Amino acid sequence: MKTLIRMLAPMLLALASSPVAAQIEVSTIAQIEIVETGADGRQTIRREAAKRVVPGTEVIYTITAKNAGDESADKVVVTNPVPAQTRYVDGSAAGANTDITFSVDGGNTWGTAGTLTVAGPDGESRAATADDYTHVRWTLKSDLAPGRQLPVWYRAQVK
Repeated sequence: MKTLIRMLAPMLLALASSPVAAQIEVSTIAQIEIVETGADGRQTIRREAAKRVVPGTEVIYTITAKNAGDESADKVVVTNPVPAQTRYVDGSAAGANTDITFSVDGGNTWGTAGTLTVAGPDGESRAATADDYTHVRWTLKSDLAPGRQLPVWYRAQVK
């Protein structure tokens, strides 16, 4: 059965900057990778929009924050939920010059991979795994200059 994956509408962008408000534009794309084998046996990988996917498919979510204003934006934070019916692919979050953290409780608390815990079936605390992540967050380590973009991404596998 095919499952339709919709673009992430609840993506959040938080700014805590100077009194002059930055103008940040945010876009999200969801893509899948297609492996093609040429007549010579060489494989190439291309990406296309993730319109329809089936369980087991990995979807690449790329979120781009662009400073459309005239002033630098500081303390830029991009937060994105892991879509329902998917699981975060361990180690797949990336973004240049960012600190990456995760949440296992809907975005209430944050920590780096390996530092989060959840309650196990017996009620005892256990180390969280990538399957437990509900959100991914990127915090830019420097200002985002006018006209500059910050692309960040991660992969999620359809359940």
